[in-house]
Amino acid sequence: MLKPNTGLSSLSSLLTDEQSVRWSHQRMLAIASQLAMLVISVVLVINVIITLGERRLQQEWATQRYSELQSVGTMIADKVTFQQFRTQTFARGELLRQYLDSGDESLKEKLLLQWTGLQKNMPELMGIALFNANGEFLFASTDIFGRQTLPPSLLGGARNMGGNEIYSSPMEFLSVNGELEPYMYQLAWLENPDQTVRGYLVTYNSMLRTLDMVKPALSATQQPMMMFDTQGLMYAGPSDAPLPRLPEGLSGSLRQSYPALWRQMAMSNFGQFHGDDATFVYLKVDLTTQYETRREYFLVSYIRNDDIASRFSQWQTILVIGAIILTLLAAAVVILTHLYRLEQRARHNSIQLAADLFTGEEGQLLVNDKGRVLSANPKAGSLLNLAANQLTDRSLQRCLQLDDENFEKIIATAKAKGEWRGEVSLDELPGAVLRVVLRYTRANTERQRYFLVSLNDISELAQSRREESLHRLLADSAVATALTRADGTLLKFNSAFEQLLEFNEPLGANLADILENDLGNQWPRITQMVAMQGSWQGQILCTNNASTCLQATLKGHLDDEGDIEYLVCTLEQASSRNRGRENSQLIPNRSTILANLEDLERYYDALGEQSRNHSCLMLMDISPAGMLSHMSDIGQLEKRQEEVETLLLKELPSNSQISQWQLGKLVVILPGTDSNAAHKYAVDALDSLNSLGLGEGISIGIAAHQSGQNLEAFISHAEIALKRAKQTGDQKICQAFTR
Repeated sequence: MLKPNTGLSSLSSLLTDEQSVRWSHQRMLAIASQLAMLVISVVLVINVIITLGERRLQQEWATQRYSELQSVGTMIADKVTFQQFRTQTFARGELLRQYLDSGDESLKEKLLLQWTGLQKNMPELMGIALFNANGEFLFASTDIFGRQTLPPSLLGGARNMGGNEIYSSPMEFLSVNGELEPYMYQLAWLENPDQTVRGYLVTYNSMLRTLDMVKPALSATQQPMMMFDTQGLMYAGPSDAPLPRLPEGLSGSLRQSYPALWRQMAMSNFGQFHGDDATFVYLKVDLTTQYETRREYFLVSYIRNDDIASRFSQWQTILVIGAIILTLLAAAVVILTHLYRLEQRARHNSIQLAADLFTGEEGQLLVNDKGRVLSANPKAGSLLNLAANQLTDRSLQRCLQLDDENFEKIIATAKAKGEWRGEVSLDELPGAVLRVVLRYTRANTERQRYFLVSLNDISELAQSRREESLHRLLADSAVATALTRADGTLLKFNSAFEQLLEFNEPLGANLADILENDLGNQWPRITQMVAMQGSWQGQILCTNNASTCLQATLKGHLDDEGDIEYLVCTLEQASSRNRGRENSQLIPNRSTILANLEDLERYYDALGEQSRNHSCLMLMDISPAGMLSHMSDIGQLEKRQEEVETLLLKELPSNSQISQWQLGKLVVILPGTDSNAAHKYAVDALDSLNSLGLGEGISIGIAAHQSGQNLEAFISHAEIALKRAKQTGDQKICQAFTR
């Protein structure tokens, strides 16, 4: 009833492992790649936003600075216009006119004193000088202008200006206290009533002081502002360390130091230039309105890119912090999404595992630690001959039909070792045997323990074991029996076989070698006959007394390809076997090759009238030309005929018969076959022989059965067809009397 099995395998809760969340390498690589792409994307987006923000800030600064430069340029032009008006006012002064009329030194002193007072009250006014009609210097309010001369184009009759017009000079440099000072001067003509020139009044104005006066118009006075002429020469600039590529001081050339910036300035009157270190804004202004004295200069301002970055640093910090927070949140979302998917998959796997566990091919019972069934699948119910719902709350002991002692041992073993395996026979089902595997495990979230019982029906296996035992008893009989391979290697033999042959050979010995005198030389032919006929019988170990001979019977078992796989050899006393009927009293069958025409005639006569009337006869000549030229060729022909017969017998159609007619000629009767089917069989047989190298010189004649015809006439018609086949040469198959 009960067959315990104490063999214990390592216990691991597969259910628990499947229910848990597992981070596979593929999943971890997916998370790592997604996080890497997230970080790269955030970094790229933040860099783009910062770059766009800085560029937007540069645009806003450039727009504001361009408006400021317009204001500065307008104010400088207004200043220059005012300076021209002031020079004209000085030239019309009464004290100057009196001095020119009289040349009195006291008037000169008063005039110089007046100019000095004006110079003190006007910061941009550097000095006032008086020149005679010939352009020679007379005196000035300061000594720094004593060496300046007037351009010849402004003197005498070559001049184009005069009267109330004021000439504004180009900007020039003057060394003051060891530093270069850019300045402009305005010249007024002092004329008599007849428009003759009495002299020239010149006022000198500092451009740096003028710029300082209008610079408060800028929103940020600390921002640098530079002035260049149309040739790129710098007349005003920052006093601190300039940017790379900018002129290092006054009178430096922007064209040489920064060609890229100068090219853009030379092509337009205003615009922006974004350099590697700073952003520049420039504007061309005209300081005078007179065409003859047109003076154009560039006002340039810039802001360093580092200053833009520093101004944007606060927003940059906010963006970086925000990006870090968003990245962390997105990373958390990615991880939680994967975790959610893993938990969903684990839950699905758990459900699927439980479903598969209770819907699979095995019977399953879930039993609590008290031995009561909690759940059962339909397979378990069918194995225990109960419905699945009837097993619920039933005792496991009652389900397996165990007594108290055995059940307590099973439960104790399962609790101690974690598992019990065994076989149980059910009394209510005769012959039913179940293999039981009882595992002691616990749930994932609770500490309550359970028994998981697996049931498998091994009734067929048990029956096979019983049959094997019976076969073993049957094989151990008085008849000597052995099982060999096709080559004679012994696989199994009983004690009677061992005692009969009186040998102590181990398994693996060869039967042909043991019976070398009787079977050794004939073993290939014997196996060939077994393959054709299914069995072979013969007498071995004969002495002078024929009653001591052994009757050997070899029965073959073929594999799927038709080759011999095993041979069963039985040995009995020849005198103990019943003699069968003589061969002449037997009706031949197609498992053998008939050796004479008498047997073939009996087969022909035994055919039904319907099969005989619709039959064909095939006569085959297998002797190649020239093979019978010498008597020594007869043995070779017999061997060739034997090989052909073996092949034809294997492929012979059902209910057909093959017979030997003459040496080198075979007769095949094909009942119930028309001429077309017979011709196709002949072609297939010839192809098979050609594939084995046996088709050389073979000719075939086919004849159909005629009404009232005997076997002899049937063969004669086939002979006519065979002769035609031999005469045609290439055509090896011919028919006669087939229509």
